[in-house]
Amino acid sequence: MTMTITIAIEAHTGNPLVEQITHAIQKQIDERQLRHGTRMPSIRTFATHHKISRFTVVTAYDRLVAMGYLQSRQGSGFYVISRPQTITTPQPTIKLDAATDVLWLLRNALAQPTSKPIPGAGWLPSDWMDERGIQRSLRLLSKRSGSFLTSYGQPAGYAPLRDWLQHRLSEIGIHANRSQILLTRSATHALDLISRYLVRPGDRVLVDDPGYFLLFGALKSQGAQIIGVPWNQDGPDTEQMERLIQEHKPNVFFTNTILHNPTGATITQATAYRVLQLAERYNLTIVEDDIYGDFHPGHATRLATLDQLQRVIYLSSYSKTVSASLRVGYIACSRQLAPQLIDLKLLTGITTSEVNEQVLHQMLTDGYYRKHLNNTRKKLQQGREQAMESFERLKLPLYVEPEGGMFIWVKLPEEINTIEMASHAAAQGITLAPGNLFKPDQQPTPWMRFNVASSHEPALIDFLTRQLAKL
Repeated sequence: MTMTITIAIEAHTGNPLVEQITHAIQKQIDERQLRHGTRMPSIRTFATHHKISRFTVVTAYDRLVAMGYLQSRQGSGFYVISRPQTITTPQPTIKLDAATDVLWLLRNALAQPTSKPIPGAGWLPSDWMDERGIQRSLRLLSKRSGSFLTSYGQPAGYAPLRDWLQHRLSEIGIHANRSQILLTRSATHALDLISRYLVRPGDRVLVDDPGYFLLFGALKSQGAQIIGVPWNQDGPDTEQMERLIQEHKPNVFFTNTILHNPTGATITQATAYRVLQLAERYNLTIVEDDIYGDFHPGHATRLATLDQLQRVIYLSSYSKTVSASLRVGYIACSRQLAPQLIDLKLLTGITTSEVNEQVLHQMLTDGYYRKHLNNTRKKLQQGREQAMESFERLKLPLYVEPEGGMFIWVKLPEEINTIEMASHAAAQGITLAPGNLFKPDQQPTPWMRFNVASSHEPALIDFLTRQLAKL
C-alpha cells in the first residue's frame, strides 16, 4: 500500500528543505502514523505533490534509509521500517519498603539455600528438577562439533527447537509454523520484548488483579499506567473488564490463564470466549502467559487456541519445568508480528544462547521430559493435598482448589497484617509472599500465596499456628 503524504514545507525559513522533510517523516513513523511495510510515494510523486526538486526528495529519503526509518528495495521503491519505541525512565512509582517491595521477596527467596523449602517462592525446589536429564543432555552435546559453542545463535532461535515447539503447540490446538515462533531467554524476557513493542509511555494497560508482580514493575518502568482486571474463580471478571476498557481505553491486556499466578485458578471456556469477544469489540491485543500450563493434569482452554494468534500473543518457558538456569522461553504470534519482535530481540540482546536451546531440545526429544513432567505433577498433587489439609486444620480458606500447579491462594484473618507477618517470618528464616505484592496498586490484602511444594513444612505450620493464636 502506498501512502499519500502531505508535509507542511516552509520554503523561506532558515531550516533546509531536506531537514524539514526528514524530520516530518521521522515524526510520523515514530508516532506510528506511517506503519511498518507502508510504501512511500515515489520520488517523482513526492516532488510533484510538494513542488520541490527530485534531488531534495532523494537526499531526504537517503537520510531516512541511513537512519533506519526507510528501506530501499531495488525496482520497487522505499518502504517504512517500524522503529522500537524510546523508553523513558519515569520517577519510581514502587515504594522501596523492605516489607512490601517485590525485590524484598526475590532477594530473600534467592538468598536461601537451594535445598531449603521456600513457601513464598515462585519456583520448585531444585531437587524436584531433572538434574540427571540436564547432565545427560550436556554430555551428548559436548560430543558434537560445531560453531554453536562459540558463535551467536540464529536470530529467531535454534530451528530444531522451534520445529519441536510447532509440534507441541499443535498438540494444544495452536496452529503456528516455525516462522511464527521465536525463542527468548525466559518468559520474563518474552514479556519484556512484547511490552517494549506494544507499550508506550503514558499508555494504559490491563493486567490481572492479582497478578505477576515482575510484569507490573516492568510496565511501570516503561511509563505505563497499569489497570487491574479482577480475577474470579473462572478467570478474568469480564463485566469489570469491559467497564475498565470503556473507561481507560487500553490497547493490550496481559494475562496468565492456566493455573494462574497467584490464585491457582484456570480460565473456563465460556470466560475465554467472552474475553476474546471484548478484544474483538474494542480492538485489544491479548498477551497470554502460559508458563504453568504444562503442570495442568488435563485439558485446559487457552485463548491462543480459540483465537489462533490473531489477537493473542502466546508465550511460555521451561524455567519452571526443566531448569531456572537454562533460561529458555518462547513467543508464538502472528506472521506479521514475529519479524518485528525478532528485530527487537536483536536490537536489545542480539541472540539467545544456542547452547541452552540445544540442551533443552535434547531433553525434550529424548523422551525423558514427559516422564519428568508426570513425576512432577504427582509430587505437586501430593504437596497440594498436604497443604490443603494443613490450611483446613488452621481454618484458613482457599480462594479456589486448584486443578494443578504449584500455588494456593489463602486468606488470612482480617486482623492479621500480612506485610508485618511476612517480615516476622523472614526474621525466622521463612520467606512468605504477602498478597499485596500481587496487587497492581500494592494495596494491603488478607490474601497470601503459598507454594504447595513447601507449604506443609513443620516450621511453616508452627509459625502460622503461633500467629493465629495471637488473635
